[in-house]
Amino acid sequence: MAYKISDECISCGACEPECPNAAISEGETVYVIDPDKCTECVGAHESSKCAETCPVDACVPDEEHTESRDALLEKWKKLHPGETPAA
Repeated sequence: MAYKISDECISCGACEPECPNAAISEGETVYVIDPDKCTECVGAHESSKCAETCPVDACVPDEEHTESRDALLEKWKKLHPGETPAA
């Protein structure tokens, strides 16, 4: 499933540069994650970097966007054509 950023976000921006898919952007009051680009870092890292980096634990799984690991990997491949996913 994709991640989302909760209202706990302090808009520090720590998560944005960590996203390998450019899924995170600055919203009106807090940062936001585009679920169409979020792969939970599947294909790039072993774990979700936004959640690891967030100092207030505002990056949380988005229950409304549940996907299998295979579906996340396919999404990553579409976002990064010609690249080889990380093991």
